[in-house]
Amino acid sequence: MEIERKFLVEQLPADLATHPSDRIEQGYIAITEDGVEIRIRRYGDEAFLTIKSSGGEERLEEEIEIDDRRFRSLWPLTEGRRITKRRYRIPYEHGALIELDVYDGALEGLITAEVEFDSSAAASAFTPPRWLGSDVTDEPGYKNKRLATDGLPRSFERASS
Repeated sequence: MEIERKFLVEQLPADLATHPSDRIEQGYIAITEDGVEIRIRRYGDEAFLTIKSSGGEERLEEEIEIDDRRFRSLWPLTEGRRITKRRYRIPYEHGALIELDVYDGALEGLITAEVEFDSSAAASAFTPPRWLGSDVTDEPGYKNKRLATDGLPRSFERASS
């Protein structure tokens, strides 16, 4: 079970360059009508096949490591449903890890951050740092699967124009 919150980032932390980062290529093989997603992701030197249930803060997630050959053979199936981004891993208070994503390509200008938690109580108790903006956990337009299929949400376009 994955428990996470997602935020827009309006101002990058001053020390961003000091944190480790990797490029992510992510594509969706299938997204069902009830929101289940099957995706592949290359994250640095590793690749994964992931199945996720629909949902907001809590949802089922199964991730299976795959080799590069398998990733490359499945990648064409994701045409028209892809995102690319750079992910920074930023340690925070009480052992929390903020994963800050700087999107590129069609999503350039969008910056989000996700924080995973061990429990719903921990997610509710989380106090984000000042540089995190609006909590968009429950806003469907900011889910990666929607970003990959629909592009930037209208609310983001209005806020950035």
